[in-house]
Amino acid sequence: MNCKICLSLTSRQFQAEILNKYIVRYYLCPNCSFLQTENPYWLEEAYLQPINDSDTGILYRNLWLRNIASTIIFFIFEQNKIFLDFGGGYGVFVRMMRDSGFNFYWLDKHTENLFAKGFEFSNGSEKIEMLTCFETFEHFDEPINDLEKVLNYSKNILFSTELIPEPVPQPDDWWYYGLEHGQHISFFQRRTFEFLAKKYEIYFYSNGKNIHLLSEKKISPFMFNFFVKTSNYFSPFIRKRMQPLTWKDWENKLGKNA
Repeated sequence: MNCKICLSLTSRQFQAEILNKYIVRYYLCPNCSFLQTENPYWLEEAYLQPINDSDTGILYRNLWLRNIASTIIFFIFEQNKIFLDFGGGYGVFVRMMRDSGFNFYWLDKHTENLFAKGFEFSNGSEKIEMLTCFETFEHFDEPINDLEKVLNYSKNILFSTELIPEPVPQPDDWWYYGLEHGQHISFFQRRTFEFLAKKYEIYFYSNGKNIHLLSEKKISPFMFNFFVKTSNYFSPFIRKRMQPLTWKDWENKLGKNA
């Protein structure tokens, strides 16, 4: 089986039981360290519930990611531009970012927008300053095609996905395989993202674990890590400096309904 990232020949790493019924083979690329499942024939069943029942950390994670995104945008990007949350789920993150003063929009083909209604993204002429893509890369079936779709929106992508520990853990030793829900089919190491950054002539930054940035901007890797680690402290300061869009959004909705 060829690697979906670099097309090198992969080697079979292990097999695991997905959705308590399917025995699935996993393949590791010796060239770029990408780990992929065999052809994911079970995805239709896995996505009967787009956000799986085992995701108990959804609200805590959105609060944490709001702090990180706010800090990265405030210190590295232009705050008054348009931002997009790709794979935005129920819209919780978009609403939080708008309440923090950032002009965020929502896009997700799998999930209903419940909390950011009216802020669905439609292609326009304005440039997307930065795109967020949280807990999405591991869902990519065709990671090159899927990444290129994201890059068409913006060359600056702040995203989360867990890097594969080294050595590659067995199925019972790493929760992120997501065997109970079957939605995680693509797994990355730092080496994989460095390969992708070189391919698309952009830069890759990471906290070495789960928060990453692909960007056309050249910044200090130390500063990126610093902002990620200290975002919980910076976030209250940033919210005081920014003007929340909560009231403005409410007035606009009243105007539309008049």
